[in-house]
Amino acid sequence: MSNGNTIQKYLAAGLMSGTSMDGIDAALIRTDGRTYVEPLAFVAIPYEPDMRAALKAQLGTREKTLDLIRIERDMTLAQARAVCTLAEESGFSLADMDVIGFHGQSLYHAPQDGVTFQIGDGALLASVLGVDVVDDFRSADVAAGGEGAPLLPVYHQARAMQIEGRNEQNPVAVLNIGGVANVTWIGGPDPGDLLAFDTGPGNAYMDDLIFRRTGDLYDTDGRTAARGQVDEALLSAWMRDSYFSRPAPKSLDRTGFDLSAVESLDVPDALATLGAFTVRSIAAGADALFPAPVRHCYVAGGGRKNAYLMDELAKALAVPVLPVEACGWNGDALEAEGFAYMAVRHLLKLPYSFPGTTGVPAPVCGGTLHKADEAG
Repeated sequence: MSNGNTIQKYLAAGLMSGTSMDGIDAALIRTDGRTYVEPLAFVAIPYEPDMRAALKAQLGTREKTLDLIRIERDMTLAQARAVCTLAEESGFSLADMDVIGFHGQSLYHAPQDGVTFQIGDGALLASVLGVDVVDDFRSADVAAGGEGAPLLPVYHQARAMQIEGRNEQNPVAVLNIGGVANVTWIGGPDPGDLLAFDTGPGNAYMDDLIFRRTGDLYDTDGRTAARGQVDEALLSAWMRDSYFSRPAPKSLDRTGFDLSAVESLDVPDALATLGAFTVRSIAAGADALFPAPVRHCYVAGGGRKNAYLMDELAKALAVPVLPVEACGWNGDALEAEGFAYMAVRHLLKLPYSFPGTTGVPAPVCGGTLHKADEAG
């Protein structure tokens, strides 16, 4: 970190395990927790099949059982190994790191009931690695009346303000298509220039269906979906869900919709219909909820690698739809980087959720700090 008259900069690692449950993303950044962000390294470590299956079997759980405590420990140790790999590949040591932002694994999210539940043992992680850890990012926001998600808008804004020619591009949207899809509308550099919400499903239903039917983890490049026909009757029924008439901010659980009717379709048609649901819900959210039309939409998350989704989004939004790599960002690393950034904001007692991003009445700085010298 820097001292003297310069603004202090922290070396921070971030860990993210998303709703797609495909593995662990670990990123290293240098940041002042405000406007300066320098991405340094990134690794992606797939979950072992047994770990993925164990976590998926716990979806919907909202309390610790003996079995879940064991799974939590195994998952936390896997995350510790990911940080060690990140250190090895980055050339930095664990001793160089000031803090780790640890998202954990979401299993249940129902903010309308005042409940959000992630697993991950931050104290264990701090003890094993010898680095301070911030975790439990969502609870304080939900307890204060917010949605607890999405949390990345403040990071999206910091990065967007670094885009060359940003004043000519504003407003822009940063769309993350993970298991659930969420979007950040950015009108400028202030917290009041942000609006964010979960748009609807992302990749989770498509990934689950193709794995269930074929054993493949995902539809590579959207090739199977591109061969299918959209079932418009099913799609129209899904779009009548009350979620889409709610104002923003709003958030979803991974299993927020009953799409079981898609099982009557063959694989290409099912994937095409599920993909169209993702696209249609994003477009509907943009039309109904953006304060002003965006000039560009930048896409992060696994969905940006699905050519079918990207092509259909460009048609539906009628603006340039580009992967975030067009800005020089790493779309795989963005979420993990964001939790590193928010860990630093926690240290600085700066908020990372706002009325326009989670619906919380006043800005919130949440999270729990686990000091390495006190963990054990």
